[in-house]
Amino acid sequence: QVQLVESGGGLVQAGASLRLSCAASGRILSYWTVGWFRQAPGKEREFTSVIRWNTGSTFYADSVKGRFTISRDNTKNMVSLQIDNLRPEDTAVYYCALSPRIASPYADPASYDYWGQGAQVTVSP
Repeated sequence: QVQLVESGGGLVQAGASLRLSCAASGRILSYWTVGWFRQAPGKEREFTSVIRWNTGSTFYADSVKGRFTISRDNTKNMVSLQIDNLRPEDTAVYYCALSPRIASPYADPASYDYWGQGAQVTVSP
């Protein structure tokens, strides 16, 4: 069982920045995929960003392009999400997720097998 642990959430004011981190318990293989999703109360889990582990190729939801940046650290088995210019509508629990394959479709939560416990991000007006 792969364990993922998120950190870096908190309460911030609109316009501020946060950096979320996700640490994996084991080695992430080159053909695996890691994504960040978020879920607000009463809403479905939403895709934000994804990274292909071996190449570092990234893809983003249109709603977060230009503000979210996903990155990896191969030696530390860690993925980060830099969020700039936070908005109140970004308020949600943020989850990192891992697919032990080339996830397809990468924006579908069902494509991922392992999930972290979630990190709360709250953005005040």
